[in-house]
Amino acid sequence: MAPEARIKAALTNCATALCAGAVALSSFSLGAEAARRHHYSRSAPEIAAPPPRALPYPQLALPFEIPGAQYLPLAWSEVAGWSDDDHLAAYKAFRASCKSIAAQQPAVVEPKAIGGSLGQPCKIAKSLDLSDESKAKAFFEEHFSPLRISRLGEADGFVTGYYEPVLDGSHVQTDVYNVPVYRRPSNLFVRGFKQDALSLPNKGPVYRKIGRRKLVPYYDRGEIEDGAIAGRGLELCWLKDPTDLLFAQIQGSARIKFDDGSTIRINYDAYNGYPYTAVGRILIERGIIPKEEMSMQKIREWMAQNPDGAKELRRQNRSYIFFRQVNLSDKDEAVGAQGIPLTAGRSIAVDKSLHVYGTPFFIEGELPIDSEKSKTPFHRLMIAQDTGSAIIGPARADLYFGAGQEAGRVSGRLRHNMHFVMLVPKSLDPVARGSRLPLPDPRPSAKIAKLFPQSDPAKPVESGKAGTASATVSQARDATVAVASPVPLPEPRPAIKPAREQRKHVRRRTSPQ
Repeated sequence: MAPEARIKAALTNCATALCAGAVALSSFSLGAEAARRHHYSRSAPEIAAPPPRALPYPQLALPFEIPGAQYLPLAWSEVAGWSDDDHLAAYKAFRASCKSIAAQQPAVVEPKAIGGSLGQPCKIAKSLDLSDESKAKAFFEEHFSPLRISRLGEADGFVTGYYEPVLDGSHVQTDVYNVPVYRRPSNLFVRGFKQDALSLPNKGPVYRKIGRRKLVPYYDRGEIEDGAIAGRGLELCWLKDPTDLLFAQIQGSARIKFDDGSTIRINYDAYNGYPYTAVGRILIERGIIPKEEMSMQKIREWMAQNPDGAKELRRQNRSYIFFRQVNLSDKDEAVGAQGIPLTAGRSIAVDKSLHVYGTPFFIEGELPIDSEKSKTPFHRLMIAQDTGSAIIGPARADLYFGAGQEAGRVSGRLRHNMHFVMLVPKSLDPVARGSRLPLPDPRPSAKIAKLFPQSDPAKPVESGKAGTASATVSQARDATVAVASPVPLPEPRPAIKPAREQRKHVRRRTSPQ
């Protein structure tokens, strides 16, 4: 073989041997690492992480938040017209709401922003039968904070008015009285509620139950007016005019006076599942009544003059209300959704998906109270005690003005922007809530600090220097929040010996003694 060939073959053999050695060493090192992990996993069990530390206080509600709303905290001096109101009248209406709040089950937790915070001022109001206006004003200022509220991106809220109609009626159907007022049908079904439940929601789908299982949407207004549920004994009474029934349904209650001098009171009981459509808005959109002239009286006049158009207009509002008879005298006001009689001039209907019944709202601005074109200053503390399917939004209210024609005239012309100030219980204030939190855990003792010294990483500590432990104790004492139960770190694992030394160690352990 030529010298060059022999040299080339020798180099090839050396390279092959080196590669094989490298593979063997890497395989041995990987095997040693696996053996080391197996050895330590069996000989040194892992230290379990300490369980999460339980909080020594109950978790508080989330910060005050109403979806789609913007709010601004105010001082009482910044609430326009606050000192001009009759706070004693508002206080009496608030105490009436407190009776309903106190009767609620303690286990019921309100998911809304106010939550159950009205319970605290209600407890105080229960013990204060005030008869002085200045003391009533002081009560609200002491236990509530004013919060300007409106829909996100809007400066003001919006108000309308409602009342309790007083209508002529008959116990039986006649040629004059031929418009039925229906009670809730037995085949009306709402998911999650029994068919005979005392109170049903005024929003969401409603079904007609066929047989045991089949559910279909309930009849709309047109189908009911055409006789879909007639002849089933559901008639509470009979009215003269379908417009009277429409306005009783819009208001949610009515007083029916009969020829014999007797009276019955009817209240909202259920609806058919279709959203409310404002007939006044349709007349505005069609250019029949200008927006600035719109009122319930204008609607009634147009319907009386256009009976065929009135029938078509009513059917644009597919929503239909069913009533129940309530035991109230003529001296009592209508009962609101909170379950208590309303107070004329002090009760409002609000969006119950956002607000809690009993919440005070100060409403400020100008309204046509005295006449259609008047701008009467309106500075009044109102109490949320009712709701309605058309009342939607954080600063939206229906003002209750009582019963009768005059109340109907006033409430019928209200469609105005107003300032809304929501009175929030002071227990929801961050400062007040912070006072309910407990103090931090006690600081560690000097003995614990010596056992588990904690040095400042920014200041290197010289090993062996006297006073290190005492300095650490001083640092621990000066800390704002101290560690109550320090957990020492696990001991470091022994250093891994080189593969060769480890192999000798294994051979020594396995060799015969």
